Amino acid sequence: MKILITGASGLIGTALQKSFAEKGHEMLLATRGDPKKPEQIQWDMETGFAEADLARLEGLDAVIHLAGENVSGLRWTEDKKKAIRESRIKGTHNIVNTLSNLENKPKVLISGSAIGFYGDRGDDVMTETSPAGDTFLSDVCKAWETESRRAEDSGIRTVLLRTGIVLSKDGGALATMLTPFKFGVGGVVGSGKQWMSWVSLDEVVGVINFALENESLRGAVNIVSPNPVTNEEFTKTLGEVLYRPTFLPLPEFAVNLVFGEMGDALLLASTRVEPKRLKEAGFEFKFTDLKAALEHAVK
Repeated sequence: MKILITGASGLIGTALQKSFAEKGHEMLLATRGDPKKPEQIQWDMETGFAEADLARLEGLDAVIHLAGENVSGLRWTEDKKKAIRESRIKGTHNIVNTLSNLENKPKVLISGSAIGFYGDRGDDVMTETSPAGDTFLSDVCKAWETESRRAEDSGIRTVLLRTGIVLSKDGGALATMLTPFKFGVGGVVGSGKQWMSWVSLDEVVGVINFALENESLRGAVNIVSPNPVTNEEFTKTLGEVLYRPTFLPLPEFAVNLVFGEMGDALLLASTRVEPKRLKEAGFEFKFTDLKAALEHAVK
């Protein structure tokens, strides 16, 4: 396959490159800077691709669109929130417009999203047909997915990756957690009763390969393990894997004080998600046990 990847230097994009190389796929990697390798192509979230490069996009088999401003950080300022939103909405708008105007369009667009779509939902189980929440991230995901779905109007099969908490020592939430836990100062966040819908990085790569190969899969797809856990269980399990104590809690007021809205969304919100469409499509999960997934992630 000939595949274009945006966000190729991110956590998931980097893992995808390795997987696609092993499978012998030809890759075209979107980059913001000047291309330094033959497989790179310049792309800007605001302006899209240069007119002179459009011919290189003809005849693509697939596009994996992962680019977007990192949502983590100490606090969400108004500028940060604007960057989170616009990088996804404008970037996706430009990608879909470009693909729709190609003479030889790709067969599939696999576009990023997140389980932040559902917002803070307590103990309720979310499937792909559950309504969106009413948080900032919910609104971003709704608008993001709306832009992606426009590709369907041009006959491009579209898959929306509603991805959970990705487990990897190289980036994302787990990488942030590892330092305090290794020093023995990790602990339950808030009440500890909030649900965490996690997924191994290897599983994310597996799902994207599955989506490339299964033409019946389209629309929103929850990329999470079938076995979400509470923050309390996650904390206990990570402590066991690292052989570290987990007795120093981070109270809700401290989360609000230090992280503000970002802390509410990423640390305190409870999102219990089921990968219903993957199970119905026959996807075989490699990591359904949290301890095994964490051991794999930190090795």
